[in-house]
Amino acid sequence: MQFIEHPAFVREYARLRKRFLSIDDDFDKFKKVLAVLPQGTGGKHWNALHHSEQISVFKTRLACAYLKKNSLRVVYAYLPTKMCVEFIEFYFKGDKESENRERIKAYLIQ
Repeated sequence: MQFIEHPAFVREYARLRKRFLSIDDDFDKFKKVLAVLPQGTGGKHWNALHHSEQISVFKTRLACAYLKKNSLRVVYAYLPTKMCVEFIEFYFKGDKESENRERIKAYLIQ
């Protein structure tokens, strides 16, 4: 499985990495899960925001060891034909209520 990080995602990751020290380990574990289950578990913590034959966009929780009861959110696209996951957005639920819909629309248009 190939993982691609968009520039905005990289900036958000770097900013949150300074606040939550366990993000690197937590994100590595998350990537291992995505390598096995790229379309998620179907549970309540894995939401499909867009679905077509070419691409599916998901929002999911990322468990962070540094945070006890809160979690981080990751928005990513899965491209089954390329066996690729593209990370679109990364945010802390306490800072932002929901995902950036405009960014997701812009990603889908490109």
